[in-house]
Amino acid sequence: MSNANTSKSATLSSSNLLLSTTKISEQLGLSRNKINPILAELGLLDKVPNGWLATRLGLSFGAVQKHEEKNNKPYVLWPEEILNNQIFVAELRKTSQHEDVKPTSLESNASLGFREKFQAGEYRTTDGHWVRSKAELAIDNWLYMADIVHAYERKLPVEEEVFCDFYIPSGKVYIEYWGYEKEEYLSRKREKQRIYQKYEFN
Repeated sequence: MSNANTSKSATLSSSNLLLSTTKISEQLGLSRNKINPILAELGLLDKVPNGWLATRLGLSFGAVQKHEEKNNKPYVLWPEEILNNQIFVAELRKTSQHEDVKPTSLESNASLGFREKFQAGEYRTTDGHWVRSKAELAIDNWLYMADIVHAYERKLPVEEEVFCDFYIPSGKVYIEYWGYEKEEYLSRKREKQRIYQKYEFN
């Protein structure tokens, strides 16, 4: 398992224009109530009782932490470049039920063959996920029975197209199960480990 609270991502270029959640929602044509949850899902924000705090990862994306003068309520401003950030845009597409972003690098090369060979759908978990192996079936069922909210094959919040086996939102924990010893799989494993180390997801 790896905790993403100390992770890094490519820093956005500096911008003189900082956007509030309202401004971002206006430019994207979405409800402003959707923006912060999306940013939180990506690990860029943390929800606190009276507002939102930028995470370390969010700060690396150019987030600027602010507080309202009257009540000290925390909020975050974002550089204009966030509107063109691939990670943010991809998550917006999924949330807005647009066409999914197609894999372009790691998942479409080293690991795509594995994903094609072991198509999700062979094993159905207690909570309705379709997983690729009996081991993943056991992991998913254990998480469900332990009342741990989780996602299966969630994309990492990085520019590369990399998917973790399981993701636990509370704590931002990523789980990988390494279950095969063939060279093709080991090559995929090494590449994913490199990505985890690059962004300090370990």
